[in-house]
Amino acid sequence: MGKFGELYQSGDWKGEKHVPVIHIKDKVKKGEIVELRVNIGEEIPHPNTLEHHIKWMKVYFHGEGDKFPVEIGNYVMNSHGEYGVFTEPDITIKFKVEKSGTIYATSYCNIHGLWENSKKVEVE
Repeated sequence: MGKFGELYQSGDWKGEKHVPVIHIKDKVKKGEIVELRVNIGEEIPHPNTLEHHIKWMKVYFHGEGDKFPVEIGNYVMNSHGEYGVFTEPDITIKFKVEKSGTIYATSYCNIHGLWENSKKVEVE
């Protein structure tokens, strides 16, 4: 039996519409508020229909030397066409960080499963 992490798929977000796209500065200042945006389907739009949609996105920060990551955001997209309302998989988070580390973004497509991406962030 495999590990849960083996179920996550990844790829180049410019050619794969399911990969979370992480927008954050490469270098941030210690203790200052940082803005992070994560979206799905930036280059190739992901469908947003009742039949095919992104159900949720989660974002973590794993500081250098830390044993575990910290979940900094958990977002559920609940509306996929009911009464003409569609929730877009595009989120913005503001947070503070004390040391360098890696942002991990994960998402779940109701048809194509689990996806992940990561980006290193340096704290000055």
